[in-house]
Amino acid sequence: MLSDIEIANAATLRPITEVAAETLGIDAEHLVPYGHYKAKVDLSYLASLADRTLGRLVLVTALSPTPPGEGKTTTTVGLTDALHGLGHRTIACLREPSMGPVFGMKGGAAGGGYSQVVPMTDINLHFTGDFAAIAAANNLLAALIDNHVHHGNALDIDVRSVSWKRVLDMNDRALRQITVALGGHANGFPREDGFDIVVASELMAIFCLTESWADLKRRIGDIVIGWSRSMAPVTARDLGADGAMAALLRDALAPNLVQTLGGAPAFVHGGPFANIAHGCSSVMATRSGLRLADIVVTEAGFGADLGAEKFVDIKCRKSGLRPDIAVVVATVRALKYHGGVALADLGTEDVAAVEAGMANLRRHLSNIRHVYGIPCVVAINRFPTDTDAEIARVVELVDAEGVQAFPATHFAEGGDGAVDLAKGVLQTLDEPTPYEFGFTYPDEASLTQKVEAIATRLYGAGQVTWEAKARRRLERIEREGYSNLPVCVAKTQYSFSTDPTKLGAPSGHELHVREVRLSAGAGFVVLVCGDMMTMPGLPKEPSAQRIDLADDGTILGLS
Repeated sequence: MLSDIEIANAATLRPITEVAAETLGIDAEHLVPYGHYKAKVDLSYLASLADRTLGRLVLVTALSPTPPGEGKTTTTVGLTDALHGLGHRTIACLREPSMGPVFGMKGGAAGGGYSQVVPMTDINLHFTGDFAAIAAANNLLAALIDNHVHHGNALDIDVRSVSWKRVLDMNDRALRQITVALGGHANGFPREDGFDIVVASELMAIFCLTESWADLKRRIGDIVIGWSRSMAPVTARDLGADGAMAALLRDALAPNLVQTLGGAPAFVHGGPFANIAHGCSSVMATRSGLRLADIVVTEAGFGADLGAEKFVDIKCRKSGLRPDIAVVVATVRALKYHGGVALADLGTEDVAAVEAGMANLRRHLSNIRHVYGIPCVVAINRFPTDTDAEIARVVELVDAEGVQAFPATHFAEGGDGAVDLAKGVLQTLDEPTPYEFGFTYPDEASLTQKVEAIATRLYGAGQVTWEAKARRRLERIEREGYSNLPVCVAKTQYSFSTDPTKLGAPSGHELHVREVRLSAGAGFVVLVCGDMMTMPGLPKEPSAQRIDLADDGTILGLS
């Protein structure tokens, strides 16, 4: 079978001007082309659509991820192509791949098989430069902080309290904790610093949650970079950084339009990583898609306890958007892994392990329906090694939960392999729902109560514990008037707990908060739990070692 990159390279793409005009009714004059097959859509044009009726929003999420992968982006694309093929004006809203996992674990993040967004190599590598713009703006603020201290520190910043880190769109564990300004007085005031990956930055969250240039500048100005020695918060606005940072992000804020292999339009805009960030595509892209199409299919990162929770409790809370349905991606392989089967044995039929692993999917389904209040269906992303008996048992087990499950073969067949899934989604959209949309916690709850609600209601935890430093930071944040903000939990994606080896649906465990970060511009408080790092490291055998450039300029090894 052809690799993902071979399939993508063999595809015949349509000019993006044709895709825009014929599928979304966007004239070429409203596009800013980046070559022939990708373009940004002019923000002034998108603003002119404000009076249009919004379409329906489909949220694709998944059970807790496993090493063999679940195919959430692939399913999002396959479902979009199926709906498009059935004659519905449909657009996908996806997150932009970070080069960290592209060169680290994944080797590519634009879907897979015959359910991809294209041009695949462009999307995975640099794309339209959005992440570079975010990194430049982020690091400009970092430079301005150190420059201000060097030139007299008029704001009386306590350099020990500076929390604004530099960023890089690459996995590099050596940069997690560093010392800057060594080499003498001319190089500034030495202090401890560190790097985060771009997608874990507050600026990425601001980029994803903002809806206008004015809103962008306001949010940037609200960023708290640290505190003065009199314990007053110091903001990017205090440093005079907000205007220049917003200028660097002016063009990036416009959504990026590409196409699927099935010819459907796709906005790819905003960052991933719902384990350490809020991990949703941009509000700008989602709302624009809802004004341009009848159905928008979007994804949230990792499992429904992370990506879908942050989609609901942060993105929906801030924007007013509401999903009409959730599609939960599951695989037989993932269920068997959660049921105790070793990675090397996942290709062997084991119905009993499927039944045991159902505990993980069952909790996700309960959270989606009974906590978030969203009707849902299950997409069974079928692999060639899955047996008919295993697939049939998954359908039975999901049906016993009062949810419909639809096997899909979109990886091998594109949109044609997801037609039954698409029809199931359409049927559920047209049925009255017994659920009422809601958040995991109310705005007025304290920050402690909010994380406890997530831990107990979604993760099945028995208690939340705190590092003393984290508790002190939380108390300061609450004293300064930020207790009304939602929380963004950073933890392992592989388990409901903070221990990635606790598979299935563990209960009664401890959620330990190691670090608390205020993201005032983004409008939430980050709680770093367990051993989670906001600058990932590379694996022993990174994907970078398989990626190459042929003599004719063809990129190889992305998959």
